[in-house]
Amino acid sequence: MGKTRKSKRQLIRDEKRAKKRGRELADDEERGAKRQRHDDDDNGNSFYTLDPNADFIALDDDERTHDAPSHRDRGGNFEREFFGMLADQEQEYFRHADELLELNDFPSPEERHIFLQNVYREARGKELKLASSQSCSRLMERLILLSNARQKKRLFGAFAGHFMSLVTHRFASHCCEKLFLMSAPVVTQELSGDDVESGEPDEDEPDEVTEAMNTSMEDLFLLTLDELEEHLSFLLSDRFGSHALRVLLMVLSGRPLDQAGTKSLLQGKNKEHITVEGALAGTSGLTSQTRTVPSSFSVAIQKIIGDSTASLDSTALRVLAKHPTGNPTLQLLLELELELVVKPKKGKKEDDGKGDVSTVTLLERLVPDAPASFSDETSQACEFVNGMLYDPIGSRLLETLIAHCPGKIFKGLHANIFGPRIQSLLRNDVASYPAIKVLNRLSKEDLADAVQKSLPEISSFVEKGRFNVIKTLFERCHVRGATAELGSLLPALTTACGGAWKHLIPKLCALDEPEPETKEKKFQPPDAKNKTALLSHGSQVASTLLGIPGQPSKAIQNSLLALPPDHLLRLTTSSAPTSSLFAKALTVPPQLPHFHKLLVAAMQPHIYDMTVSKHGNAIVAAIIAAPSKAAGGGGDDARNVPVVPFHLKENIMAQLERRESDLRGSWLGRNVWRAWKGDLWCHRRQEWVRWAKERDPEGERVAGMPRARADIVEEGKGKNEKKEKKEKKDKKDGKEKKEKKEKKDKERRASEGESGDGKWKEKRKNGKSEAKAVEVAA
Repeated sequence: MGKTRKSKRQLIRDEKRAKKRGRELADDEERGAKRQRHDDDDNGNSFYTLDPNADFIALDDDERTHDAPSHRDRGGNFEREFFGMLADQEQEYFRHADELLELNDFPSPEERHIFLQNVYREARGKELKLASSQSCSRLMERLILLSNARQKKRLFGAFAGHFMSLVTHRFASHCCEKLFLMSAPVVTQELSGDDVESGEPDEDEPDEVTEAMNTSMEDLFLLTLDELEEHLSFLLSDRFGSHALRVLLMVLSGRPLDQAGTKSLLQGKNKEHITVEGALAGTSGLTSQTRTVPSSFSVAIQKIIGDSTASLDSTALRVLAKHPTGNPTLQLLLELELELVVKPKKGKKEDDGKGDVSTVTLLERLVPDAPASFSDETSQACEFVNGMLYDPIGSRLLETLIAHCPGKIFKGLHANIFGPRIQSLLRNDVASYPAIKVLNRLSKEDLADAVQKSLPEISSFVEKGRFNVIKTLFERCHVRGATAELGSLLPALTTACGGAWKHLIPKLCALDEPEPETKEKKFQPPDAKNKTALLSHGSQVASTLLGIPGQPSKAIQNSLLALPPDHLLRLTTSSAPTSSLFAKALTVPPQLPHFHKLLVAAMQPHIYDMTVSKHGNAIVAAIIAAPSKAAGGGGDDARNVPVVPFHLKENIMAQLERRESDLRGSWLGRNVWRAWKGDLWCHRRQEWVRWAKERDPEGERVAGMPRARADIVEEGKGKNEKKEKKEKKDKKDGKEKKEKKEKKDKERRASEGESGDGKWKEKRKNGKSEAKAVEVAA
């Protein structure tokens, strides 16, 4: 038997590890001296202090278990590298290049391409300095956005061997994240066999860069993971490294990279968004949809989950679950495990005597022996759930567990923990979010039981602003078809809002409170932000009720029509959630007679203020999109169609025409003027009428539409022209008839011959003589 040959990737990995060990041995004496100075006090006694305000949790500190003195920067078991600083002249050049790329003010695309090539040439060999520079790391991110596959591979080669220092660096970590995100589509392209732009490396390139440029992107990602493999548990809670780890996990999973939920998971609220013109044109389609990834990526995810959590006991997991940086990473690990990792069958017996540690999943570490252990209040699983329920950070991990756990575990959770006290959990500010996730997975029978328990608390929900709970109850009852529970929830909500349908919108949209001053979002005080969130949640409740046919929709429509003019103007122009409520009201089937006609008539006096408003102009644009008449027949389909009478549209257009100059002076006004085709209204009124009635049903559109322009011109002609035309036509028809008759006579004479000709002549002579005799007698 021959020896097993190593793959090329394994050989490269072994070579890199050998170089790394050599560098560590060469610097061992210097590192030992540094540790001795930091770890010994004046008397030579070693000590170790833990900073409670640190940005990390030192979970992988193996040296402490051997009572060895250790000092590791920010808790990591690696030596942070310093890559040097750019010279003043180089720094000024790259800063100027960054400003030019941001402005994108180039005379032509060719000059922009030449400029980029010069910047790439100047940055060669200085990639590490650029990435770790405070002033020039933005330029590196823009260059990554504009790089092709060959240039991205070159950056992987330049960063190789230094990824651990880069991903934990304040500025370089953003460059690594951008490189991972922009290289993800290349993996899919190479896997599908598409042509990927590449080229031959230059002769003066370092060996690592040359190897990287000749390696597939899949192997480059796996080699990067090999570098980070020893420090995964540290990266879980590192302030900068955790973001890079999340990006790597998203790339390996093949998930869409530009969705809203993905962005909030990968970056913080204050992260600067670096863009450059024309950067995402070729990869937008691959980043917005699920990507095809190789099978080695799924294996890598399983290894990351196992390696990063293998050394964590139950106490460490609880600490990590409540850590502001480690919690999002732990959420992603748990979600990927529940979606991708296939658990072995329970009936399968293990042949060898290996331990069960390697087969224990992250879910089993969090809730051991579930679902049976949920019935015991003293069990570790029950204590974990109860400990996370009321924690602002830990409850987010519990939400992920509830949303993605298997059905058996969810049933145990609901039966023993959430079901008996669902109403009290929904009242709590923090525990209500995991409880909402529970409501989203309940069956119809369990949901009906939860609604019955929650009915007495509806007034409390309204007072405390738990509008998201009310919205979820109505949504799930509608989805599950629980009509009886819907009939119970609506009267309870009406009673909590004032006892009548007309009070629903004022209560949900906080119209009783004074209108807040308009300020920029990031400078709002906490109270103003809370009021904005409550207004948004209340508007969502009203929008949800509006979308449920029957009494819920009828109640909201009744409340909208009962609004006074000042409240109506405030709701349509003050915020996006309230304006979207009115835009939706114009599209839902009417539950009240002439609802859309009455609503548009109420908005008509304020139509100009709505037009020049940031939020109200969308409502004005939606009015013209509604049909003017319903289909004939008067059936249910006709009654369920939103109709805005045509004369109301004409009145609105007339108002807009009177303020045409003011509308053209603002960007919002010009948008509405184009949407309503104001120029067509001013110059070709009949064509505007035809365009406005295009949305009407076919029969009603033809009956009520003016005739074509050719018919109108025809009616305007004088009677003499019509008479002359008719005479010419009659004369032409008479001439054709005469020619046909003569032709027929000739054919008949030819058939009868000469005898026939004599008889015809004699008859004509007799006829003439008889005519003369008649004349003489007269």
